[in-house]
Amino acid sequence: MSRISELILYRDREGGLLSRLSDLQSRCADLMRSGDEKQRQQAADLCMEIMQELVETAMSHGFSGNLWHSYLTYLLVYHENAYSRACEIRGTIAGGINPVAEHDFQIFIELFAYDFRDIEEALGLQLYRMASDFPVGGDDRRLFNRRIRDRIENLSVKLAQAGTVEAFKAAVDAFYKDFGCGKFGLHKAFRVLHREGEAQPVIVPITNIAHVRLDDLIGYESQKQKLRENTEAFLAGRRANNCLLFGDAGTGKSSSIKGILNEYYDRGLRVIEIYKHQLRDLVDVIAQIKNRNYRFIIYMDDLSFEEFETEYKYLKAVIEGGLEKKPDNVLIYATSNRRHLIRENYADKEGDIRSDMHTSDTVQEKLSLAYRFGVTIYFPAPVKKEFQEILKGIADRSGVNLPEEELFLEANKWELSHGGRSGRTAQQFIDYLLGKAPE
Repeated sequence: MSRISELILYRDREGGLLSRLSDLQSRCADLMRSGDEKQRQQAADLCMEIMQELVETAMSHGFSGNLWHSYLTYLLVYHENAYSRACEIRGTIAGGINPVAEHDFQIFIELFAYDFRDIEEALGLQLYRMASDFPVGGDDRRLFNRRIRDRIENLSVKLAQAGTVEAFKAAVDAFYKDFGCGKFGLHKAFRVLHREGEAQPVIVPITNIAHVRLDDLIGYESQKQKLRENTEAFLAGRRANNCLLFGDAGTGKSSSIKGILNEYYDRGLRVIEIYKHQLRDLVDVIAQIKNRNYRFIIYMDDLSFEEFETEYKYLKAVIEGGLEKKPDNVLIYATSNRRHLIRENYADKEGDIRSDMHTSDTVQEKLSLAYRFGVTIYFPAPVKKEFQEILKGIADRSGVNLPEEELFLEANKWELSHGGRSGRTAQQFIDYLLGKAPE
């Protein structure tokens, strides 16, 4: 019988698959002594539940081959504990926690070698062979993340072949160093949710990320360079600034953030997207990430406030002004069409005493949020020549072979009725051409 109940760091959650497997093994041992038919049926039902979870996990994650080994590896890479968090991004660590980890890894070696024979003999079933050689599916386009699937399967093979605790630990440590552990290790981007019954906000992965890179954004070279320099300083542990990308709609501000994420993910960069109505959750979100070995950008897209909206005060306090210092592994990047983020009116400038006795204070209050972003990057709408360069670049990349003169003429007609010249308009026009039925 396996020693699942003896796990220390990698203990399974209550009701988890390993916990249920341990329960099933105990039931089958009792069944071999008693032969009770009711007990046999209950144990068989539990066995089917476990096999169902193995198959469901395999189908959702794209696992193939030995599903039991893939599942054990899945548990190891997603389990967040004192050891895995200490090793993330840094690799092998020193200290007394290593013997504890080795104790657990010895049990996992036994689990990798486990073939369910005792269960099958007790129940008269032959199920494990289906899970030990699961065929590859033909279409993996619906997988939650092929990149993560491949990493888990590669590690699974190494762990199954590790003959000693030392080899097993070395493979796990190397994975934690290269990719991290848990949701922050395996995923690039996250959003914040409030789940029913939970007091604190929950950070959950975003599994479908556009694979855009900064070089895919045509033009805006100085803007991209400024963003790269600030981000690289942040990743290197040097001083870096919160960053505001502002300017005309559709000019690539949000795409630049996605490009930064995709380019620097392998260096430990993670992005958490938060919406304006969630700004009051910022303190709780930062508390969950401040002691991790990643570098987090808290990303706010299309940020702006009307006069009556006061949520920006939470953001001001977090960026600069609250008693608690913002952690060194957290920066805030925001995009906006407004340079100063908060709507201003002429009364602020002209000093209408009927509306405000201290107009200069009002102006300073409205500008104070924007001033807390040490780096501001302006993305203007492209002039005609720049728009044509963007258009031609996207067309070439997309395989559109219209003559250049015709392409520019038709695009000019399109942009006049679709919001003016911008990278977004150019992409929408190319999508329109690609979506037209062939003549």
